[in-house]
Amino acid sequence: MAEFLASETVQTALDILKNQFPLAIWETIYVTILSTFFAVVIGLPLGVLLVAGEDGKILKIPKWVLSVLNIIINLLRSVPFLILMIMVFPLTRLIVGTVVGTPASIVPLVIAAFPFIARLVESSLREINPNIIEAAQSMGASPFQIIAKVLIPESVPSLISNGTIAITTVLGYSAMSGIIGGGGLGKIAINYGYYRYQYLVMFFAVVFLIILVQIFQSIGTRLAAKCDKRLKNRK
Repeated sequence: MAEFLASETVQTALDILKNQFPLAIWETIYVTILSTFFAVVIGLPLGVLLVAGEDGKILKIPKWVLSVLNIIINLLRSVPFLILMIMVFPLTRLIVGTVVGTPASIVPLVIAAFPFIARLVESSLREINPNIIEAAQSMGASPFQIIAKVLIPESVPSLISNGTIAITTVLGYSAMSGIIGGGGLGKIAINYGYYRYQYLVMFFAVVFLIILVQIFQSIGTRLAAKCDKRLKNRK
């Protein structure tokens, strides 16, 4: 055991763990949160439009517009992330100025995540009892009031739960972005674990990714539980 701990492989892994992992963990968290934020900014309104515009129940949106939105969302969701990263190289270079590095990985992450978030939002909003919407309409509420004061508030617990799923998915995508030179734990796992056969370094990277997923999931679960009116009423 002592010989194994003193071996060059272990010492190299420990040096990488000490010198490079703190920055890599920060880059992973930073990219994940920022990418999820921008994806929510795009995906949340799309999800609301898909539900509110259906059959003109809340918003009168032409069916062809909804059809186009559905097609775009389905097309982007069907493209594997590794292929999507390469496909959006021109857009990434246009926005960031480069296709390599941590900031450059945010662009494909947002493009991959916002269709997924739009579907999650759509699913959350469809869980709302239609009678609540009809009651708001009978009281003269405008479409904006129904969306802002009924749809979104009533679906907050589900939105948080689905948002947790989204952020952990983006976390996994961020690790894959290491293949094209994105920063974070994915870059270390690929550069050292795959290219240099430092499997112990890859193991450490996976462990930290698992820990981050557990942290995000725990926070999301607790927030969703606190916002759930049904759980509050039971107490």
